[in-house]
Amino acid sequence: MSLFASLTDSAYALVRPVVHATDGEAAHNLTLSALQPLPRARHALTSPALATELAGLHFPNPVGLAPGFDKDARVAHVMPHFGFGFVEVGTLTPLPQDGNPRPRLFRLVEDRAVINRMGFNNGGQEKAAERIACLRRYGLPVPLGINIGANKDSADRIADYAKGTTAMAPLADYLTVNISSPNTPGLRALQDKGALEALLDGVAAAQPAGAGKPIFLKVAPDLEPADIDDIVAVAFDKGLAAVIVSNTTIVRPALASRHAEEAGGLSGAPLAELALQRVKDFRTASGGKLPLVAAGGISSAEQAWDRIRAGATLVQIYSAMVYKGPGLAARIAHGLEKFAERDGFVRVSDAVGTGAA
Repeated sequence: MSLFASLTDSAYALVRPVVHATDGEAAHNLTLSALQPLPRARHALTSPALATELAGLHFPNPVGLAPGFDKDARVAHVMPHFGFGFVEVGTLTPLPQDGNPRPRLFRLVEDRAVINRMGFNNGGQEKAAERIACLRRYGLPVPLGINIGANKDSADRIADYAKGTTAMAPLADYLTVNISSPNTPGLRALQDKGALEALLDGVAAAQPAGAGKPIFLKVAPDLEPADIDDIVAVAFDKGLAAVIVSNTTIVRPALASRHAEEAGGLSGAPLAELALQRVKDFRTASGGKLPLVAAGGISSAEQAWDRIRAGATLVQIYSAMVYKGPGLAARIAHGLEKFAERDGFVRVSDAVGTGAA
């Protein structure tokens, strides 16, 4: 584990009671403000066992930062210090938007979970593009994904995704089409087969000449088997590079927190079982031929290893850092290396799908 990640974990352990006594969104904004002035990472946590290839991209290790943490690309330059093998920023919409009314972010401490109804709050693609262009000039030692969405009041959401593709593809290593947030009314309807085909056609047509960036699709965990079959069929037909499984859930398992009934998407520990099952479902539906990225409820190397064995090439984390500190990515990466060695794999990537039924 890097000294940087270790020191910040130690510091976080000291200040966590104060952080958790602060409004969740305010604490998050303070975190970003503290990270933004830090120096750019020049190196990534990697080893021959951890290095992974997907969609023609080289990932130093398979543990990534999920979108939502760095919506406006303010701190992407810092995150490899914490052990992340790739960073995904956003969700970014064509126009700035404030998102939903506050309060809209809730820690469920007893459940090690978070509920949010942020509503794609962000400063818009133009401002983010300026930061990312600057970041690109100086370099980033890990792949950068850019997650795009539609404005809440847009009259043509497919056109919004096309605008996002044109604006952000030249700056991205991969582009994520996010149609899985439960906090923008009607957005998840774009997961329906016909709408999804039209959306991905619009995205493909909007790729700038010569850009040709890999397109990832982020889906919800709240899908029926027929939905999964349709999404897989469309993914193959439209040449998607990967599917990210999954976003937050609107399902409410038994929860202990007083915030349990708040509206929004649930993430964190209670999502783990559902998100793992969806990776298995997509692996089965695709016959193991569609690359998968696992997200949702991952808080340990063991859980990340389970997702990889179930069929995920990469994993992403976010909510678990609220409870386990900023060094979690490094701990997971090192843990994956140990699990691979224990189970007789030369590389972590050799284990992808080996535990699938």
